[in-house]
Amino acid sequence: MGRKNTDKVVFHQIQVLDAGAKGVSVAKAPDGKVIFIPNVVPGDVVDVQTFKKRKAYYEGKAVKFHELSEHRIEPICDHFGVCGGCKWQNMKYSQQLYYKQNEVKNHLQRIGKVELPEFETILGSEKQFFYRNKMEFSFSNSRWLTEKEIESTEDLGNRNALGFHIPKMWDKILDIQKCYLQEDPSNAIRNEIRDFANEHNLDFFNPREQSGLLRTFMIRTASTGEIMVLIQFYENDKANRELLLDHLYEKFPQITSLQYVVNSKQNDTIYDQNIKLYKGRDYILEEMEGLKFSINAKSFYQTNSDQAYELYKITRDFAGLSGDETVYDLYTGTGTIAQFVSKKAKKVIGVESVPEAIIDAKANAERNNITNCEFFVGDMKVVFNESFIAQHGKPDVIITDPPRDGMHKDVIDQILKIAPQKVVYVSCNSATQARDLALMDEKYKVTRVRPVDMFPQTHHVENVVLLELR
Repeated sequence: MGRKNTDKVVFHQIQVLDAGAKGVSVAKAPDGKVIFIPNVVPGDVVDVQTFKKRKAYYEGKAVKFHELSEHRIEPICDHFGVCGGCKWQNMKYSQQLYYKQNEVKNHLQRIGKVELPEFETILGSEKQFFYRNKMEFSFSNSRWLTEKEIESTEDLGNRNALGFHIPKMWDKILDIQKCYLQEDPSNAIRNEIRDFANEHNLDFFNPREQSGLLRTFMIRTASTGEIMVLIQFYENDKANRELLLDHLYEKFPQITSLQYVVNSKQNDTIYDQNIKLYKGRDYILEEMEGLKFSINAKSFYQTNSDQAYELYKITRDFAGLSGDETVYDLYTGTGTIAQFVSKKAKKVIGVESVPEAIIDAKANAERNNITNCEFFVGDMKVVFNESFIAQHGKPDVIITDPPRDGMHKDVIDQILKIAPQKVVYVSCNSATQARDLALMDEKYKVTRVRPVDMFPQTHHVENVVLLELR
């Protein structure tokens, strides 16, 4: 067998041309192939050391900067470049928005190949930092070391970490001191947990050996000021567990919900786990236009509360409701959009495959005294059939907010069969959205498009499209 071609080449004076997928920038090699380079900004001129060669592209890193882009700014986070979270922190926010709008446009034109109206300007986020309401961190007893630390001859002491996974390394955790994604007391709580655990010799998780007490930590905050903390323990050590939880509750009395889970399975997902309430109540409340939504440890809720409100307003605006319509909200989650538009509709039917989400949706509707919303559990492509429509009435408007994979073809077929007057399609992945728009093109015309930035400093972007019957 021939040796795999991993020859490391250095390309000199390469101009970075574009911001590509997954937050990595794009340049052209002298042989015409594309080069993917992280942590650079379009407009930079760099020397690139390649470390991977494929038929159509190279992957490399910038080893020398000759010119710096006018769109570049100094990242504010000490962990930038290693963490892998906020890949665009070195780019001016106006440019981030430009590339996000561009990506949506490219996907809809290139993949969708449908007739498009003029795009409305992307809605930027007022907060560019401290905007997330949910963060998850991992414990590890072998933290990621910097090159400086590896080269150092000094004793590095404690190797415990509480932070984020290094990209593409499942067992290496970067110890995070200050993260700019979630408002305080998020950083204070995380740092206190680490310090207290170190002081009291509580074991941090070892992913290779599958051992240790402390596994993961999740914190949720709400615009109401309520806070949820959930610690995942690997070992069932009651004394040390209570030692940490009692300390946390005493130190941060503002915690509304303190919960834990003991999980000794191979993976650390909590969705199949029995979560225990330690102090407070098992949910926190989020508020939007006077509506209150309960969020429990397993709930899905848009991670940027302020911008979710803007997204829902655009969705409601696109739906153009007068008060007489029957609206179907597909992939309704905990029914946030359904309840948000309900006061402008005759009735709203929400459908979702996660049973816990529907329990939340019904409880929220009751809490908000909303009587014109009904919620149903089921796999969209199965539930959403003729008898369901006969029972609940033909929708005038369908709102759909599917997961990243987009809508199942059977769901699209069903929408085309029912042919509501309008479909408002909210998407967190404009590539699969574009594919779905192409499938709906026979009956529907795209009449409005507006991207919304939910995640500043990253490449992610939401997009809202209005489709109307031809």
